[in-house]
Amino acid sequence: MNVLGIESSCDETAASIVSDGKTMLSNVVASSLELHRYYGGVVPEIAARSHIQSIIPVIEESLTQSALGWDDIDAIAVTHGAGLGGSLLVGVTTAKTLAITKNKPLYAVNHVAGHVYANFITNTTLNNYYLPDNQPEFPLLALIVSGGHSQLVYFKNHFKYKLLGQTRDDAIGEAFDKVARIIGLPYPGGPSIADAALSGNPNQFTLPKAKMAKYDFSFSGLKTAVLRLSQELIGEDYHFPSFKLAERLNSTQKANIAASFQRVAIESVVDKALIAYNEYKPKTFVIAGGVASNLELRRQIKDRFSINVSYTDPKLCTDNGAMIACIGYYQAKFGIDLADPYSLAIQPNLVM
Repeated sequence: MNVLGIESSCDETAASIVSDGKTMLSNVVASSLELHRYYGGVVPEIAARSHIQSIIPVIEESLTQSALGWDDIDAIAVTHGAGLGGSLLVGVTTAKTLAITKNKPLYAVNHVAGHVYANFITNTTLNNYYLPDNQPEFPLLALIVSGGHSQLVYFKNHFKYKLLGQTRDDAIGEAFDKVARIIGLPYPGGPSIADAALSGNPNQFTLPKAKMAKYDFSFSGLKTAVLRLSQELIGEDYHFPSFKLAERLNSTQKANIAASFQRVAIESVVDKALIAYNEYKPKTFVIAGGVASNLELRRQIKDRFSINVSYTDPKLCTDNGAMIACIGYYQAKFGIDLADPYSLAIQPNLVM
């Protein structure tokens, strides 16, 4: 069964074809990242316009890359939430139109759950992908960490799961972006802080961890602590504006702040994941989302967990159509969330 997956929840326009929920035949992503870099974050209107320009060429390239035609496509899966409204609208409208004109069943996919299913892709006809050897087994524990989401989810099976905890303010990726802006590192903050941290001392500064409910996260206090630390390092008080800090901090201070922040932010999610793992004792532990490619996260997981955790290729950690096509296959297989192409609506605030 060949499923075309369409993803447009944020700033990547993506399409992929996955066969039988495990073999990736194509994966095409057009990112508008460079358009947003100047603003230090994603601008919804710019993202939506970029999706309009890219969506059809990306889908056509996905078909070409797979060497398949429309007669070979058995279903279409599309992200209908969560995400930016304008961005979701482009992908969903396109998928609905194709489902009608090509007479294909349509499946509405939860973007956050989709990240978990990137780990179910174990084969590909494409070059330069490093994939898990085996699909995850149930029950599984998923730590979903990205620019928009920080969640711990326990899956009993494909479609029976329990949200254990989530961030109560910023997602971890968003916190990386905001701290990067404070100390003058470029957007996106995750890679910038990770690079700067390589030359810093992760134990140089003591930063706080939020005291939250058992499995919940919070990063706003940590972000504020970085702001106050930066002001203190240059001899200023809390009145000093954050946008002027970068020009006063030297490269060593920036590297040490980046390393210390990264260590504590990652510890915050690993602490909770370890508690959940010990309590629920899943067969598989899955790390999903853009932050899953962070080397400090992988190091801490390796040091603190007694099991081997397999990771998907970094190119499948960020937003992509393959994860949407993969979960779409399982929705089709089990008859879950078949959508009416005449009435399917976007759900920007969709939750797990």
